[in-house]
Amino acid sequence: MTAMTEGKVKPPFSAHHREGLLQAMSQRKLDTLIIGGGITGAGILLDAATRGLRAGLVEMQDFASGTSSRSTKLVHGGLRYLKGLELGVVAEAGKERAIVYENGPHVTSPEWMLLPLYKGGSFGKLSTSWGLRLYDWLAGVKKAERRAMLNQAEVIDKEPLLKRAGLKGGGYYVEYRTDDARLTIEVLKKAVECGGSAVNYAKAEQLLKDETGRLIGVLVRDRVTDQTYRIEAAKVINASGPWVDELRELDGSKAGKTLRLTKGVHLVFDGARFPLRQACYFDTPDGRMAFAIPREGKTYFGTTDTDYREDPVHPVMTASDRAYLLSAANFIFPELALREEDVESSWAGVRPLLQQEGKAPSEVSRRDEIFVSPSGLISIAGGKLTGYRRMAQAVVDRVIKLLQEEGDVRSFQPCVTKLLPISGGETGGSDRFEAYAAAKTAEGMAHGLSEQAAAKLARRYGSNIDHVYVYRREADRWAHRFCMPTGLALGLIYAIREEMAVRPSDFFVRRTGDLLFQIDYVRKWSRPVMFAMSKELNWDGEQREAYAEELERLLMEAVIPVG
Repeated sequence: MTAMTEGKVKPPFSAHHREGLLQAMSQRKLDTLIIGGGITGAGILLDAATRGLRAGLVEMQDFASGTSSRSTKLVHGGLRYLKGLELGVVAEAGKERAIVYENGPHVTSPEWMLLPLYKGGSFGKLSTSWGLRLYDWLAGVKKAERRAMLNQAEVIDKEPLLKRAGLKGGGYYVEYRTDDARLTIEVLKKAVECGGSAVNYAKAEQLLKDETGRLIGVLVRDRVTDQTYRIEAAKVINASGPWVDELRELDGSKAGKTLRLTKGVHLVFDGARFPLRQACYFDTPDGRMAFAIPREGKTYFGTTDTDYREDPVHPVMTASDRAYLLSAANFIFPELALREEDVESSWAGVRPLLQQEGKAPSEVSRRDEIFVSPSGLISIAGGKLTGYRRMAQAVVDRVIKLLQEEGDVRSFQPCVTKLLPISGGETGGSDRFEAYAAAKTAEGMAHGLSEQAAAKLARRYGSNIDHVYVYRREADRWAHRFCMPTGLALGLIYAIREEMAVRPSDFFVRRTGDLLFQIDYVRKWSRPVMFAMSKELNWDGEQREAYAEELERLLMEAVIPVG
C-alpha cells in the first residue's frame, strides 16, 4: 500500500486503510454494527458516534451505490404528499430539508420550482394556492422562500419551453437540490471524524447468534481481499435499503410488513438540446408527476415509478422506461421534439417502500418504520432521503433504550446532529457559502488551476477544499505522469485517500457524478484514471480487467437501454 505523502498521517477513511479498519472492528466488541452504507446507515453511524457509542458500518458495495446515488437528487418537502393528506410527512420533510441545507450547503442548495397548472390537470389554481400556503406553513418555510402564484404570462416568462395549450398559470415555490451520493459520503466522513468506522465492499454474509438465538454479531467478507472477519456487536442494525427483507429472511424474522420495491429512471440531456431555464414539476398524461431540472449545463428529467422484482444491485433503464420519459417530456415541452439519440446519460434506482396493498407504485407512502426481531436485529425500512437524520435519531434512541434495558449503565449524549455541520459543511453557514466558494476558487487559481476547475473543486468539497489542496504538488506529478488535468488528479487522490474510493466507478459515479452529468468527460479520462488507480492501489491484472469492464458496462448502460 502506498503511504501518504507530504507529511500527512494516513486517514482512517482511506482506500488504503480498509483492511486495518475491518481488523480493528473484529478485535473489539462494538455497541452497534450497521449493515448498509446508504444515507440511512450513514446517518445512523453519525448519530451513534456523536452520542458516544462504539459504532461500525459495513457496506457490500460502495457507499451510496444503491438508492442513495440514484434518486431525483432533491431534498424536498414532499409537496406530492399533500395530495394524500400526509400532513405529518410534509411537515417533517419540510423542516428536515432546511437542516440538511444548513449543515451542508456545499452539497445542497435552494432550487425554485415551477408548478405549471393546466386545464384538466391534477392541480387547480385555488387548491394549489392553498396547498402551497399550507405547505409553507407546515414546513416552516422562511419568508424569502414562500410560494407565489403566477399567471399564464409569468409562467411562460419563467420557462418558455412549456406547453401553452391549456395553461392557466402556476405555482412557484422552493425545493432543495442535492448531490445525493456526496451527501452520503460527507455524512460518513463526519461520522468517522467523530469516532465511527466504515468500510465499503464488506459484505455481511452470516448473522452470528448465541445458544439462545440472540444476535451477537456478523461474519463479514472483504470483497476486495476475500478475507472474512467476525465482528461482534451488542446491537446489529439492518439499514440495507432494498435488501432489508433479505437480511430479515437471513435472520428468520421476515414476517408482517415487507418491502415493495419500485424503480425510478431519469434521463440526462445536454443543455444545448434541452435548454431548460427553470426547474419544473408537473403532471404527466397518465397522472403521475415528473421533474425537469437544470444542472451544470445539463437537464435531467424523471422519474418513472414502476414495481421492480429483479436484482436491486443493478437496476437499469429499459427501452420502455426511455420511451415513457421521452413521451412525457415531449408532452410538456412539445417544441423540443426529443428523440432517443438526444439522451446523453441516464440512471435507474430502486425505492424500498413499505408494502401497501391496493395502491399504485406512485401512491405508496414514503413513511419509515423500525422493526426489532426476536433475535434482536433492528431493521429500519421505508423512508426518504430528506428524513435521513430524523430516522437515524429514532434508530439510535431505540438502540440506547435496548442497551439500558439490558443493564448498560453508561450515560449517552443526546442527539446533536440537528446543529452539526457534516464534513465539508463548515463554511460559515448557508448564507455565507457563495462568498466562501468564491474565496476558495481564487485560492485554487493561485495554485495554478483554471477558474472553472477551481470553482468546481471549491463547490464540491466545501470546507474540505484545504485538505484537497494539500495534494497539489503530488497532483502536478500525477498530471504529468498519467496525462490528466491537475484538477482531476487532485480530486482523484483525495477520493482514494480520504473518501475510500476503491474502483474507478466509485470515483466517476459516486465521488463526482461525472458519469451521470459529464459522460464525455468520463470517456475521455477513464484510461488515465484507471492507470493511476491501478498504480496507487497496486491492482493485479485480474482487478484491472474487472474494474475496466465494470466501467465500460456502466458507460454503455447509461445510454443503451436493455430489453
